[in-house]
Amino acid sequence: MTRLLDAQGLEISHEGHRTRLKWHRLRKRFADPLFSAEVMAEGFAAGASMELDLRVRADSGFVVLHDEDLEGETTGHGPIAEKSLGDLGDIRMQEGDRPLILSEDLAAMLQSAHPAALLQFDMKDDYEAIGARGIEHLAAHFRDIAASVIVSGGSLDLIVAVKEKLPHLLRGIDPTDKLYDISKARGWKAVEAELRADLRGPTEPDTIYLQWSLILDAARDGLDMIALCQDQGKRVDAWTFTLKDPEAGFSEAERLNFSALMALKPDQITTDEAPATERAWRRRMAV
Repeated sequence: MTRLLDAQGLEISHEGHRTRLKWHRLRKRFADPLFSAEVMAEGFAAGASMELDLRVRADSGFVVLHDEDLEGETTGHGPIAEKSLGDLGDIRMQEGDRPLILSEDLAAMLQSAHPAALLQFDMKDDYEAIGARGIEHLAAHFRDIAASVIVSGGSLDLIVAVKEKLPHLLRGIDPTDKLYDISKARGWKAVEAELRADLRGPTEPDTIYLQWSLILDAARDGLDMIALCQDQGKRVDAWTFTLKDPEAGFSEAERLNFSALMALKPDQITTDEAPATERAWRRRMAV
């Protein structure tokens, strides 16, 4: 049975397993503007799982952007790491002339979140760039929030530092690039050994972020990465599955890949088209 909330692009239920649909870069739909405070507020009200990217500033605060330079997403210029809070006040997002979202804004916005909402801070800089001052900034602003936040990144040193300073926040790691390289060089047995080591490692992650095509490639060769992680008490987020034509639904290739992914029972799937994905799946199951 499809619940009312499913129509909002929040989750899919299949064979007794619930898979959340995470809104990639704060977009419920690909047509939404990148990193929209309005979409984030909608997600907070609905209890959505959402992701945003954080880049460190020169003053050790953060700004919600993906790229290391301002040019691609904003009206500004130059590396974000060289800009302080005062340098960003007049800069706008290229889409919609919107102000940038700063880390100082996020804590206040999180106070309105539905208890089921989950916000992922995907850290795009490593610990060397962020340093102890950046971790202190996170601690100062997110120490007392009631909403669920998960901090993720490719830098294991950074996630360990978050664990030590903000132990109440959830943690995620993304070993995708490393595991892809290992699969090509040494095969899936070596991938399994490396993934097991990461699961037991000092980050003590709650969620493992894995590219969906890596998950399917491994499964075709007999390695169920999702089951491996879940057996260790970890959740798995499969990223980023976005329909090419959200109105039409699944193409045949998308249907096959998404069905294979759902059969492996991921805890979450990252997408830029959450409602369309839920709708396409509902149509598939009705056939």
